[in-house]
Amino acid sequence: MVLKIFFPQCCNKADSGLLVGRWIPGQNSAVVLAVIHYPFIPGQVKQYIHQSGVDLTVLGSWSMPKEGQEGMESFLRDLSTIFPQGQWLQLSREMGKIGFRCHLVQQEKELKEDVEGEEGGGEKDKVIFIHYEQRKVMLSQLHPIDNGVPDPQTESQLPQVFGTVCQSEPLFFLDKYDDGPVKMTHWQSEGREGSIIVELMKQASTPVCLLTTWMLTLWTSLCSSRILNMRPMRFISSKLSTCLQLSYRTEHLQTVCSPTRATAHNHFMRKANIFVSFFVDVSLGLLLVSWMYRENRIGKLANTLVPAADHVAKELEELLQWLMGAPAGLKMNRALDQVLGRFFLYHIHLWISYIHLMSPFIEMILWYVGLSACLGLTFALSLLSDITALLTFHIYCFYVYGARLYCMTVYGLSSLWRLFRGKKWNVLRQRVDSCSYDLDQLFIGTLLFTILLFLLPTTALYYLVFTLLRLVVVMFQGVLHLSVDFINSFPLFAMGLRLFRSYRLAEGVKFRVLCEEPGTPLHLMMDINPLKVSSVVQTYRTPTYSCYPKDSWLALCKKLFLGELIYPWRHKTTKID
Repeated sequence: MVLKIFFPQCCNKADSGLLVGRWIPGQNSAVVLAVIHYPFIPGQVKQYIHQSGVDLTVLGSWSMPKEGQEGMESFLRDLSTIFPQGQWLQLSREMGKIGFRCHLVQQEKELKEDVEGEEGGGEKDKVIFIHYEQRKVMLSQLHPIDNGVPDPQTESQLPQVFGTVCQSEPLFFLDKYDDGPVKMTHWQSEGREGSIIVELMKQASTPVCLLTTWMLTLWTSLCSSRILNMRPMRFISSKLSTCLQLSYRTEHLQTVCSPTRATAHNHFMRKANIFVSFFVDVSLGLLLVSWMYRENRIGKLANTLVPAADHVAKELEELLQWLMGAPAGLKMNRALDQVLGRFFLYHIHLWISYIHLMSPFIEMILWYVGLSACLGLTFALSLLSDITALLTFHIYCFYVYGARLYCMTVYGLSSLWRLFRGKKWNVLRQRVDSCSYDLDQLFIGTLLFTILLFLLPTTALYYLVFTLLRLVVVMFQGVLHLSVDFINSFPLFAMGLRLFRSYRLAEGVKFRVLCEEPGTPLHLMMDINPLKVSSVVQTYRTPTYSCYPKDSWLALCKKLFLGELIYPWRHKTTKID
């Protein structure tokens, strides 16, 4: 039988005293958490452990012989009668040696066994010392291992070891001063980690969170008013990326400023990731504002916006003139070609007139729009997406007109093709059934089929051109939405822990031989395996609204071929984890 003793590396040179820790239930293993130094009063030790509020016991004794401490081992051996336990560990270390000696006292049988001594007549246990860095184990979070086939016994034992060390945090904070009742050695023996700035920020965060919570409550009640929930306002707000981002950041701030303390690890990491993401977002937005308002860049942008709109309109007019002629040598239906060309040219003239009408106010609009970046870079990108949608509304109208006309032509041809084959579409049963047609129906069907077939090249060409223009705009908006979702959902805090304190996010452990001296047990060192970067992103990614296509690429190509409308890729109801 193998006895495993998890021993903190910080206690290797501790003074002689008592071992405080816990036996792992169901496992022949013990976790040592601290060493209580001699001299001590047993009653004070019991009271000290009881005040810690942690389920701990005295595991045994620790002997580190020094000059003037003769007979210390026999004294520590007799302490097993004062602290009655089922098993009593007696660990000792000689100066100049790395390995420990271990004696296990079975008090129920009143039997003392030398585990690694000379070979006797009975069967003896084998002891393995597993050294661990107490600070890293206490601050780390063990994640389940997805790959590989780990040992079930080791896998069930490690969470208990990590949980025992993590739950023993109150014990480490009891000895705040040097004049305490007992002296201990653990990972914080050299001084508690802390910072006056961090403590002041913790104290100041409470009123700030209360004020922010009150302001968010007021803002939420204003947004839920009856006027803003009317059907036109609700429809417009659901289509604008700026409104969606504003509601999304409101949810984030409510989560961060919640008075409920994050007790679970996932809840804490979610709050931390949201806070860091919001901080980085606002910082990037302020940098953008400082760049925009420097050297009158907004005025320069306003002065180039109207000429750019005129240039785009001129290019569209030339494109329509090219389509109204003989594009690429294709033979078009002249009547339909002229009607469609003039119809689209009229829309372009209307749009340019609207732009010139708004040109005196463009600089003022851009000035106020630039201030929105103070709310964050994501808010500015969402506003840019909405402005792009408004400025390219004429292209969207062209696409809708061309798509509807092409779709009617394609579905008309498919319906008339079924007529020639003696078939029809059953609307109630959603299937194709056989049908008999008379001569007049076949004549009218043939006439309509011929007309639609000869008009198809003209409608298909206009649909193809304006669909390509619409896809360019959608791709630009998709890049903006991807950037916004990346800033909103990327776990910056978790990634920072993975890069700078990789032990905080543990996927498992690995062991290496630390010491194998003759006459001493085997000593292993337990190192923490950090979580993979891909696993960190997948585990701690903040839930966000998806901006990816709702349909597959095959379905998207089918819609484009049949002329069905391709709407923007942001869907408010689509939410992923």
